[in-house]
Amino acid sequence: MPVGSAADAQADARSLNPTDSPCVALCSTLYDDVCRGCGRTVFEVANWVFMDEAEKREVWDRIRSQGFPRRRPATGRHGPASGTGE
Repeated sequence: MPVGSAADAQADARSLNPTDSPCVALCSTLYDDVCRGCGRTVFEVANWVFMDEAEKREVWDRIRSQGFPRRRPATGRHGPASGTGE
């Protein structure tokens, strides 16, 4: 399996405690309603520290089912997703 693959990202996400922040430092919530890095809504990002354990687990369940968190952006503002470096 190649380094940095989607499977590696999913394994990393599964190894985190569900109450840890899913942030992967690819924030796009200034421009998007849902962050392209972690998959949380603007509200969830802003209120993460105030959420209880059950609320955080619900967010983690949802974002994992949607393929988040992503270590690399899928497309858009943060550069090419092709890995060509262009």
